[in-house]
Amino acid sequence: KLASHTCPTSWIMRICRFLDAAGVARCGALQPDGAIELLEGDPLQGPLALTGLCISVEKIQGWLPPIEVADVLCVGLNYRRHAVESKMAIPDRPVIFMKPRSCVVGHLHDIPHPTVTQELDYEVELAIVIGKRCKNVTSEEALQYVLGFTVANDVSARDWQIRLGGGQWTRGKIFEGFCPLGPVLTTTDEIGDVNALRMRTRLNDQVVQDSSTSDLIFNVEQVISYLSQGTVLAPGTVILTGTPEGVGLGRNPQLWMKPGDIVEVEIERIGKLRNTVVAEVP
Repeated sequence: KLASHTCPTSWIMRICRFLDAAGVARCGALQPDGAIELLEGDPLQGPLALTGLCISVEKIQGWLPPIEVADVLCVGLNYRRHAVESKMAIPDRPVIFMKPRSCVVGHLHDIPHPTVTQELDYEVELAIVIGKRCKNVTSEEALQYVLGFTVANDVSARDWQIRLGGGQWTRGKIFEGFCPLGPVLTTTDEIGDVNALRMRTRLNDQVVQDSSTSDLIFNVEQVISYLSQGTVLAPGTVILTGTPEGVGLGRNPQLWMKPGDIVEVEIERIGKLRNTVVAEVP
């Protein structure tokens, strides 16, 4: 039986996906009391319908990324204070790279620590989720194409990003498990001012990043418009918008994640994404 109890129908604002006790993928709306109200439908195809049936978080088998991911596009060096700590110039245009879907994992999933890196870093990022076909849109139109927003950790192997990747950032960004997403997607109409959200990272309960999307160089609308020029952003496209200051690379001494570490990235009005770094399995 899926539902452990019934609960009043409420607004769909924090969408999640999970495996139920039988291992079946389900979609739900996370409620303020921590229960998940089951949804009928697909967030990317719609419409969604609240069923009034709830299941306890304790009864799920595991968390999935909040949507089926089509592509992962990423903006680098998109916070002013992060550019300063990186000793790099403010870019004139967004710096773009990509991650494969094989990087994507959900809330509470492990992040393998590749044996080939000694410089594993964290990056809290606001992730945009495109909800309908988007091409050649203006900044003013951009939010009309957004389903919602989730939290991402743009895990990075800095040695491969900077020195060993042949001059391309991408090689240091595409290892297994390097794109945790979740735990929920907050819909666009519920997020408030997306360009003024507090964001934090904790590594083993120590706050290492504490900033706001107000420090973005290219804001959410500008990023969507830029990426859509001549390019189709399909439903399910996830856009990582960059990380603020406080990354391990920019600290003195530098701070690298290691097996056993617990990393939590959190964004206001969305939630807290938690993952554990583990030794890589061959």
